[in-house]
Amino acid sequence: MACSAGASVAAIVSSNLNPKACVSSQNPVSLRPVALPSSFAGRPVVSRATRSLPSATRRRSLVVRASELPLVGNVAPDFDAEAVFDQEFVRVKLSDYFKKKYVILFFYPLDFTFVCPTEITAFSDRHAEFEKLNTEILGVSVDSVFSHLAWVQTDRKSGGLGDLAYPLISDVTKSISKSYGVLIPDQGIALRGLFIIDKEGVIQHSTINNLAIGRSVDETLRTLQALQFVQDNPDEVCPAGWKPGEKSMKPDPKLSKEYFAAI
Repeated sequence: MACSAGASVAAIVSSNLNPKACVSSQNPVSLRPVALPSSFAGRPVVSRATRSLPSATRRRSLVVRASELPLVGNVAPDFDAEAVFDQEFVRVKLSDYFKKKYVILFFYPLDFTFVCPTEITAFSDRHAEFEKLNTEILGVSVDSVFSHLAWVQTDRKSGGLGDLAYPLISDVTKSISKSYGVLIPDQGIALRGLFIIDKEGVIQHSTINNLAIGRSVDETLRTLQALQFVQDNPDEVCPAGWKPGEKSMKPDPKLSKEYFAAI
């Protein structure tokens, strides 16, 4: 089964700023509360049973094609969308983070599936490490905010998420997934796309996994650290597997020999 394989944005005011602090009106990176439609007033959110992806997803998961043009090196497509954070309905506008924070933007197929919660909770559990690097994490799927809320209100031991340290964005129109080239048109869900966006709003890294393959928080963190290093040291580049504290390389035919001689 495709999505059931495996159990997975001037300087920042404070390095300890968390997403909830963004709700403050004094902070330009804002998560704005959203009023619940009157038609839902008094109607409790009921957790749904874990669901499987359509059988067509299972049959075609290894051959789908989603992206036409690379986005790396270009300004990230902006969006303003509803989200769930701290069990509240808020709005998230990507460009609010520009000039202030790096952003890890990742897409996942659907709520109440199997690989997805392992990824979402893994990023949440290590949110503090990204926060120290002035980076916010944003998760996106085509589900509604009501589905997101129900999933957050479900205990992890029952396949839920519990409280998260970052917002889950609703892309019910599928416009965000489409603009980032991860939408599978005939299935109406997104591939596991992940994008690292710098403080200028430029996409500096992207990966897209197919439905059955979870992503690595370690590798995302390492790539973010490498990106920040080369932006702080424009005369240096990072070789394969580089980690903070390891030797970097000069992008020059002669000067690079220092690196190769040392390995």
